[in-house]
Amino acid sequence: MALLPPPESVLATTISNPALDSSDDIALADRLKSGHDQIIAELRKLIVGQEEVIELVLLSLFTGGNSLVVGVPGLAKTLLINTIAQVLDLKFSRIQFTPDLMPSDITGTDIIQDDPETGRRHMVFTPGPIFANIVLADEINRTPPKTQSALLEAMQEHRVTVQGKSYTLHEPFFVFATQNPIELEGTYPLPEAQLDRFMFHIIMDYLPENQEVEVALSTTSVQNPRFQHAITGADIVAFQQLVRRVPCAEPVARYAVSIARTSRPGPKAPDFIKQWVSYGASTRAPQHLILGGKARALMAGRFNVGFEDIRALAKPVMRHRVLTNFHAESEGVKPDQIIEKLLGVVPMPKSGM
Repeated sequence: MALLPPPESVLATTISNPALDSSDDIALADRLKSGHDQIIAELRKLIVGQEEVIELVLLSLFTGGNSLVVGVPGLAKTLLINTIAQVLDLKFSRIQFTPDLMPSDITGTDIIQDDPETGRRHMVFTPGPIFANIVLADEINRTPPKTQSALLEAMQEHRVTVQGKSYTLHEPFFVFATQNPIELEGTYPLPEAQLDRFMFHIIMDYLPENQEVEVALSTTSVQNPRFQHAITGADIVAFQQLVRRVPCAEPVARYAVSIARTSRPGPKAPDFIKQWVSYGASTRAPQHLILGGKARALMAGRFNVGFEDIRALAKPVMRHRVLTNFHAESEGVKPDQIIEKLLGVVPMPKSGM
C-alpha cells in the first residue's frame, strides 16, 4: 500500500481554498514537508526498507498519536523507534513488559528521603520511565491488565497520577507499544478500551530478499552513524498544531464516518459484516482517519484531505478496532480482508459533492 501521494483525481474532491493561507502556516507546512524528507534521510543511515512502517510512525509523530507495532522478533522494531528518537534528539525510554511488572515501575513512586539540613524525612517523587518523549512499551501483552492500564492515563491525558497527585508529561509525548504475534502462551490480550487508544496498528513484516541481504551486510560491519537534528521536539509540537488546522471537506469526513459505521453489525450492515464481525470500529476510527489524513496531506505537500488519504489509512486505523467473531476465525478471515471489502462496498462521494 503506497502512502504517498494520492491520485490527482482525488484533489478535485477536496476543498478548493486551503485554510492554511497565512505566511506563517505556509512556511510551517513547508518545514513539515522538508522535515519529513530529512527524517527519512537520517533514518536511512541505519534503517533498511520498511517504507510503509516508517510513514505510519511519522504520521503518529505529526499527529500526536500512539501506535501499536506488531511483528515477529528480529525485525528492528525497537531499533526503528530508538533511531527516530535519536534523529529528533528526544528522550527515549524502553519499558520491557514482564508478568511481574508493577504500575509503579512505569509511572514512578514516592520514596522517603532524609533532609541533610533539617534531619527530617519527607516524601520525594521519583519519576518512572514513562517520563520521556518517546516511550517504547516492549511486548505490552506480557504484563497483567492492571499494569497495562497504567499506560491509559499517560496515553490519553499525557499525565500520570501517583498517590493522588498528578504529574504532567513533557511534550512531545508518544507511546509505541510492540507485540509479538507468535508465542502467545502466557500473554494477556490488550482490553478493547486500551486497543482503541492506539491510533495505528502497524504491521512490520519481513523485508524483501535484497533488503535483507543489505541488512545482513550492514549489521555485520562497523556502524557509527551520526545524525543531524534538523527537526526538534518543539517543531514536532508545532507540526501537531498545524495538522489540526488543515481543512477537511464534509464529504471526506462523511466518507470516513461511513466506513466506520458500515463496519458495525446491525440490520442494515452488509452480509459479510453480520457474518464475521462481533463489534465494529468506534467513533475514534473516523477521528483518526481524518487526523491521519490531514498529516498525510501535508507530508505530500497538500493543504487539504482527499478521499484517497482516508482509504490509504483505513487498515492501520481500523484493523485493531474491527473485532471478528468465531465464524471469521474458523474461516481464517482477518480484519484486513474485512476492511478491504468495506472499501469496496462503501460508496465514495463523487467529485463536486
